[in-house]
Amino acid sequence: MILSRTTIGDTDYILREITIAPGGSTGWHYHDGTLYAVIRQGQPFHYDASCEQDGSGGPSAFVEPAGIGNIHIERNLGTELQILEVLYVLPTGSLLSEDAPNPGCPFE
Repeated sequence: MILSRTTIGDTDYILREITIAPGGSTGWHYHDGTLYAVIRQGQPFHYDASCEQDGSGGPSAFVEPAGIGNIHIERNLGTELQILEVLYVLPTGSLLSEDAPNPGCPFE
């Protein structure tokens, strides 16, 4: 659900709430701009294209760098809903995310 959207110059700023059910995921994807995420509920299980967890279940905030070289997935391996608040900082008119194939990880 989009909470707020504004454009300044050639940049879109979009604040969005994302809910991931237990066992669910965002699917593999990347973004054309940088994202800043805070997990309001649940634990982070954020993986990069090397199949390694790049958040290690640690702090409940992370940054997703821009570009096709930064393919990633967020998975909910917990038993409760995972709720994220995400600020997208994108070139004007960009999609929120671009789907990407699984880079060869043994999951999703």
